Amino acid sequence: MAAAHGSPGSNAPSKTLDGQPGGVTTLLRAALPSIPVVNQLPGVRKSGGKDFGGLSFSRPPVTVDRAHVERYAEVCGFPAKDTVPFTYPHMLAFPLHMAIMSDPAFPAPAIGTVHVENTITRHHEVRPGDAVAVSTSVGAARTHPKGRVFDFVTEARVDGELVWESTSSYLRRGKGDDAAPAGATFPDAPAGGITWRLPGDLGRRYAAVSGDHNPIHLYPLTAKALGFPRQIAHGMWTLARCVAALENRLPEHSRVDVAFKKPVVLPTTVAFGSKPLDDGYAFSLTNPRSGAPHLAGRTTDL
Repeated sequence: MAAAHGSPGSNAPSKTLDGQPGGVTTLLRAALPSIPVVNQLPGVRKSGGKDFGGLSFSRPPVTVDRAHVERYAEVCGFPAKDTVPFTYPHMLAFPLHMAIMSDPAFPAPAIGTVHVENTITRHHEVRPGDAVAVSTSVGAARTHPKGRVFDFVTEARVDGELVWESTSSYLRRGKGDDAAPAGATFPDAPAGGITWRLPGDLGRRYAAVSGDHNPIHLYPLTAKALGFPRQIAHGMWTLARCVAALENRLPEHSRVDVAFKKPVVLPTTVAFGSKPLDDGYAFSLTNPRSGAPHLAGRTTDL
């Protein structure tokens, strides 16, 4: 349930998630704008972007649960530590992303809106037991050669101090602008002989800890219904798995930037590569047979 409240200095609506956000109900609500006929109903129909000035959601402080952190770390390949994995706070932010996308004010349907880039900055490490307050906001779309991009900006705070922030960029395909920036570029990081075999149920395992039950990640049948040959891995899992391979080499204050390329169709084998830079590492995830890129990114020491 969302309760609106004012946002000082902004005309954009700001809302608070009450109770336990996310889950299958939110996903179903997010899917309605993609269903013919239903998507024309009041409260479901999307505006297409006209006059959208922005939207933000927040949630009361959430106590980080050690058991959940351990399940997430296991699924994503992070080493066991007394602090949460670099990407873990996204688990607290994802319900806010879905709340925004399923809100009638947001101009684009969630289904078919593609996660293309992500930037995460860790200012301080978060520990199990910390009470983390999270907020996410999105403004008007920016132009892209293949359509328009919505940037979801998330901030996580402990006792009022900013500890973690991210920008998740989602592309809505359509009429684009060839003169617009196409996206981030990164130093090359060729595969270095490390491969990971990804099972067919990986999407279901990650969904169980993340709450992201998008049908494109779950089963061949549900993925085919949305245009994929089989289920695909979550982009945030591929990012997490790459960061996990570098986790013990990252300082507390660091940033990770990534661009998602071709989907990882499950089951499959992927190749990981990394290369030291002056202030961090470049990394990649590719198809070991064709060399086609799934993901490219870099870390930066701050």
